[in-house]
Amino acid sequence: MNILLWHVHGSWTTAFVQGPHTYLVPVTPGRDPDGLGRARTFSWPDSVKEVTPGELRDSPVDLVVLQRPHEAELAERWLGGRRPGRDVPAVYLEHNAPDGEVPCTRHPFADRDDLTLVHVTHFNRLFWDSGSTRTEVVEHGIVDPGHLYSGHLPRAAVVVNDPVRRGRYTGTDLLAALGEAVPLDVFGMRTEGLADHLGVPADQCRSADLPQQALHEAMAARRMYIHPVRWTSLGLSLLEAMHLGMPVVALATTEVVEAVPPGTGTLSTRPEVLARAARLYREDPQAAAEDGARARQAVLERYGLKRFLADWERVITEVCS
Repeated sequence: MNILLWHVHGSWTTAFVQGPHTYLVPVTPGRDPDGLGRARTFSWPDSVKEVTPGELRDSPVDLVVLQRPHEAELAERWLGGRRPGRDVPAVYLEHNAPDGEVPCTRHPFADRDDLTLVHVTHFNRLFWDSGSTRTEVVEHGIVDPGHLYSGHLPRAAVVVNDPVRRGRYTGTDLLAALGEAVPLDVFGMRTEGLADHLGVPADQCRSADLPQQALHEAMAARRMYIHPVRWTSLGLSLLEAMHLGMPVVALATTEVVEAVPPGTGTLSTRPEVLARAARLYREDPQAAAEDGARARQAVLERYGLKRFLADWERVITEVCS
């Protein structure tokens, strides 16, 4: 099949395009958000084809995967008037937890009878008001980076984009106190200047933006993974850390309570409990390695790539039939 989707979330798309189809990804001359084309920092197979808006007009498309509200109009225009959900099968993939009047947040594609709304977590489906729109949940899947964990650096890895701008959403305000328990290495886009923002010594909160392979290697060298996020969808970086064999120290919020089972780390809504757990891992490398090994086993069972692709094949078959 030919599946049209925009390059919106690189990590999620990396897993999705491992399927058996041809994936048409729009590209524009300036590679703006509506035309990023193929990823440059992720490894995608040759079945991912860049297509210009002009080429899409006459391209055969069997399914449209919408991920942002404006893409429905964009797809109709670029597909020469073919309407997603009416003239070509469509799903709307919701990556995010609702924002606004939670838990009464109305989904922009609520009460639609022409498409299926696919959530990436059960938490998201529970909290979005989707009205009468048919909904499915396809939980995340990860391309396994391997059990790379060494944990030889007594530091914690944190992965977050835009920590200063996103603030309390990503738990940025909690990092200073956590950094007193264990030095932090914060990876992600626009993390520069984070230590100054928090008012902590530079070595207590270092930051860097790395491509995926280098990021995995850097994460695996750290003793633990800390996930201080208050409110967002389930971060793929958390699942990647577990695949690497890292123990997890995380706020017990959103879907994290489902993704991180007992024996793989510490979950709590009390930051002081997380700080104590981080201190324990820092001082006991063996305990960290043992919990990390259990984390890897648990994530392979629930968030493995094979299960993810099989679930998507089921949804695609139902929608396109």
